[in-house]
Amino acid sequence: MPFEEKTMGFIFTICIVILYLMVVCYLVYKGWKRTRTTADYMIAGRGMHPGVMVLSYGATFIGTTIIVGFGGVAALFGFSLLWLSFFNIMVGIFIAFVFFGTRTRRMGLALDAHTFPEVLGERYQSRFIQGFAGLVIFAFIPIYVAAVLIGIARFIEVSLHIPYAVGLLAFCLFLAFYVIMGGLKAVMYTDAFQGVVMFVMMAILCLWTYHLLGGIIPAHQALTDIAPLVPEKWVRDGHQGWTAGLTLGSPFWWIVYSSIIYGVGIGVLAQPQLVVRLLTVSSDRVLHRWVLVGGVFIMVMTGVPLIVGPLTNVIFVQRFGEISIAVAGGNVDKIIPQYIDTVMPWWFGALFLMGMLAASMATVSSQFHVGGTSLGRDFYGKGLGLGRTGAVFFTKVGMVLTISAAVIWGLVLPSSIIAVAVAFFFGLCAASFLPLYCLGLYWKGVTRGGGIVSMIGGLCLSFFWMIFFHHQESAALGICQILFGRANLVADFPSTSWIWKLQYVDPLVIALPVSFALCVGVSRITQKMPKAHLKRCFTYINRKGSRI
Repeated sequence: MPFEEKTMGFIFTICIVILYLMVVCYLVYKGWKRTRTTADYMIAGRGMHPGVMVLSYGATFIGTTIIVGFGGVAALFGFSLLWLSFFNIMVGIFIAFVFFGTRTRRMGLALDAHTFPEVLGERYQSRFIQGFAGLVIFAFIPIYVAAVLIGIARFIEVSLHIPYAVGLLAFCLFLAFYVIMGGLKAVMYTDAFQGVVMFVMMAILCLWTYHLLGGIIPAHQALTDIAPLVPEKWVRDGHQGWTAGLTLGSPFWWIVYSSIIYGVGIGVLAQPQLVVRLLTVSSDRVLHRWVLVGGVFIMVMTGVPLIVGPLTNVIFVQRFGEISIAVAGGNVDKIIPQYIDTVMPWWFGALFLMGMLAASMATVSSQFHVGGTSLGRDFYGKGLGLGRTGAVFFTKVGMVLTISAAVIWGLVLPSSIIAVAVAFFFGLCAASFLPLYCLGLYWKGVTRGGGIVSMIGGLCLSFFWMIFFHHQESAALGICQILFGRANLVADFPSTSWIWKLQYVDPLVIALPVSFALCVGVSRITQKMPKAHLKRCFTYINRKGSRI
């Protein structure tokens, strides 16, 4: 790129970022002015505009984890990851809104619940469930937050040539200001604006990429034609080319379909930062009417990076003679930033940086808020039995601690970690919370004992599988190596054995069915919930009328 274009691009980028931050600050001020009560701070007063809710839900759902993290992973594995987009639409929007959303909103209203752990705790009349769920979320959501922070910090590093650590810290400080100050209203106002920005950027990125490659059919044919460039090691692990899919049962197949597609696609239903959005709307009609809008938004926001990611291989081969992972220096998380910086026009780099800031702020602000409420309201207020006095103060303390932990994780986690960290948190939440959440909405027979055993059992089995079987976590933790002298318990089996392949099976594949079985089985043999309480829980569930 000529020096004049670089200078012009840098100045344009600074102007765009300043303008963007001014708009965000105005929306934060607007949210702060309208936050007067605890309900306003925690759940936006249960009266959020439907368009704002849907855009906030979608923006929170996506973030840089999809765009940078999963876009980079798609550059490795190819179009197989498009199944994740399908799951995100069907599960994350349609099922979440139609089958979970209405009942969650109504039960939350009947029980006066303000957080996801509080919905669970009140449903089962259990301080332990609410407190334990809050503690689990508070303890592990910083890893998910760190994944998002790594995405934006890597993009700032490539685009503005600012050191990674400096960009990460500066971004966190600005986010901390408006999340702590304005509560959920400020978060959702900014999310909605950021969702629009993200949508426009993704549309431009997709159209421009296909334009560079001469259209959809030539682009996909060119990607098919470079299949011989797949490294030999990848071929042995099941890679057949970026458009050909993965060999059934191969290590790559298990990584993609069990950890990414199944883990993230199903795990979205038990994400606390998304469930709380369902508590903010005023009627069922909002959820039903905006399913289509949410579906289109998620289709574009997830589909584009999962399409552009593989296509970067073609463009990098044409321009630099190497596939994407080689151009990015072996770091999956740098593939999309590198593509934007070296291939896209200089003016788009500035606009896309704004889109990345929007994506990151939308996701991270919600995660900061959830981390804070999990500590302040759920663990401190209910789990420890200290009441709701001071809950807002300790919520803010929880936000500060969540931010601090996320920054530390962002600085110490290794490269190519974004998708792994997201799958870890999604899977952990699903194994721990999804059975008692799902059954609690639909089955009056589920009991407090069933919920507790399911939650603890799912969590413990997930960690057991991570420590002793799943290769990514077991190698990183090193506990199995210390105890048994091997990376995991199946690493020494022949590579042709199905037992050896267990190290690539995601913990959620094992833990979620067991967690559901525990919830149902223990509920059958433990004391039933009081009928009066169940009547209160399901007060609005079976009533007709969208305005309840």
